[in-house]
Amino acid sequence: MAEQDLLRFLDKVSQLQNLVESIDRDNDRRQQLAHCSDHNQVVALARSWGFEIGRRWGEPTPPTICSDNLFGSPLPALGEESERVLQSGESWCLKLIVSNQFTSPDGFWYDQDQDEWLLLLKGSARLRLENPEQIIDLSAGDHLFLPSRRRHRIERTDPQPGTVWIALYWSSPSMESTA
Repeated sequence: MAEQDLLRFLDKVSQLQNLVESIDRDNDRRQQLAHCSDHNQVVALARSWGFEIGRRWGEPTPPTICSDNLFGSPLPALGEESERVLQSGESWCLKLIVSNQFTSPDGFWYDQDQDEWLLLLKGSARLRLENPEQIIDLSAGDHLFLPSRRRHRIERTDPQPGTVWIALYWSSPSMESTA
């Protein structure tokens, strides 16, 4: 095995181990994973949690991004989305998300511990929210705040040239730490 292939293999094993640890710590994640019915749904769910487990043996390394231009990110495969951390701090993370006709897997809902603010930069998207039930259509320039635990899913994003978003995630101070 070539050194590059060995390193790729070891990185994937590490990603999988970290994914398993996160599932062991978070019963919600375990339930979300149990609802996946195929490999692509598992890969999309793991990617939404920050784990890159999708490349199979022999698949080429995705092209690296050489520019700081947010619109220069490569479009993922049809039906997928990619995330890149732009900046992060102790209790926050700013991500660039590029979607290509992406839809949340059947039965899957994002149910996050952090607050989220979305800004759609290019394209359009439709989100479904629970409690109360809402359908929200977003176009370039639209933004949306999703408080932690507000279950939501992506109903659709645009095909090529895709949908580009910025997502800011942060943890609000708990009541115990302010008392």
